[in-house]
Amino acid sequence: MGNRKYLIGVFLILISAAYLIYSSLQTGTEYFLTVEELLARKDEVAGRKIRVSGAVIGDTIFYDPENLVVRFTIAHVPGDLKEVEAQGGMATVLAEAVRDPDRPRIEVVYHGVKPDLLRNEAQAIVTGTLGEDGVFYADELLLKCPTKYEAASPEASSGQ
Repeated sequence: MGNRKYLIGVFLILISAAYLIYSSLQTGTEYFLTVEELLARKDEVAGRKIRVSGAVIGDTIFYDPENLVVRFTIAHVPGDLKEVEAQGGMATVLAEAVRDPDRPRIEVVYHGVKPDLLRNEAQAIVTGTLGEDGVFYADELLLKCPTKYEAASPEASSGQ
């Protein structure tokens, strides 16, 4: 009889631990989309916290230092690493995304200090929600400078 109570206790502890792990994973889940995917699924993802990646278009950067508001536009960059490599690497893909006016684009608004790395052709990874007005309101902003990728490209290392 005592062995049965022990097994039931262990079972309940395991079930409780599994539930806690599951619930913490659910609340921390964020969808990662490209700009093209975001625009195609905007009704489906409206109101959800999502993460989007794209190339910063330098001419669109606006910073209001009084209100700490940063506005800029990002252009679609493929999410598949094999596709990025086939197109010449990330530095090339970012540059082409910014130059191509036909690429899907989305405006981003971020409240905070303007990051030093916010510049033309930087890779932006923004986390937030898509507003009903079609603007992406970012809570978090991660930027990767395009020069980070130039060193990794074959042309840059060969001196061309």
